[in-house]
Amino acid sequence: MKTVNVYEAKTHLSQLLDLAASGEEVIIARAGRPMAKLIPYQVKRQSRKPGCWKGKVKIAKDFDELPDDLSRAFRGEAG
Repeated sequence: MKTVNVYEAKTHLSQLLDLAASGEEVIIARAGRPMAKLIPYQVKRQSRKPGCWKGKVKIAKDFDELPDDLSRAFRGEAG
């Protein structure tokens, strides 16, 4: 764990972000008192639950399929 003052954090933010991204915690202090902690960002992935939209989404009765040429265009196919 590394502790830096606010001035050092402002002047070396890029390096401190690299440290945090590599897993090291960085404490930012003001007048010797810890004020903030830089830690690596973690993406929280939520598992998908089958059927979670059941009963919440309805397809209109007058829904028409896309024309073939438009459907191909959405898929990036030529023609």
